[in-house]
Amino acid sequence: MIGNNLSTLGVSAAQLNNGFNTISTSLVWTPSTGEFGPGFGDFENHEKLATRLAGHFTRSDEDKQEQPSSDQFENTQIRLEDGSVIFTPNLFGPGILINDVTYKMVAFDGGLKYRGYSFEAEHFLRWLDHFQGPGTAGLPAIFSHGFQMQASAMAVPKTVQFYLGGSTVYGKYGNPWDFRSGVSYFPFKNRVVRWNNEFLYLHQSAVGYTSVPFALGGTGPVFHTNLELAF
Repeated sequence: MIGNNLSTLGVSAAQLNNGFNTISTSLVWTPSTGEFGPGFGDFENHEKLATRLAGHFTRSDEDKQEQPSSDQFENTQIRLEDGSVIFTPNLFGPGILINDVTYKMVAFDGGLKYRGYSFEAEHFLRWLDHFQGPGTAGLPAIFSHGFQMQASAMAVPKTVQFYLGGSTVYGKYGNPWDFRSGVSYFPFKNRVVRWNNEFLYLHQSAVGYTSVPFALGGTGPVFHTNLELAF
């Protein structure tokens, strides 16, 4: 993918620059079955072990005015590990203001699916550098990395799914993590309609929007239930 910004939600055309400097690539290998099935979990009930290995790379030159200020779902805002938006004035000291930054991320993921069971994991590495703006001349590059894992089992084929998962981020400005467990019910034995019930435990959440059931910087338990329709 080649574009001009990491996010278009909450960003007007007048705020975007005229350079196609956002690049995202993905290389996926499914060696055993030639496919891995859509989405999370082995809803399809693979009779032969399905495997997946993948690598991803994203790079983008971002400036302050291209960052969305709204809390719309799936907005992409560049944050530190403690959830602070990197373009916040005086974030790194008095008089320091970042107007431009280069964002780079490398990620690797893998997964297994077999007879209703699944296990999937991902590790990512992120770099923020090439800062521009008042007081940024001596600001060092910022590196962080983290991982997520999730396992699931179809207790009743195409009907009831149980799952466990967790994720964490390691960096100079914090080490947020979370744990989750839940159950999903598919009343029509397809992915179109799903009733999901989930328990979360969050520690210093690095993200938070009005459209998700947790708050920025939040620590503690969360329970939510959703009836979802895919279309």
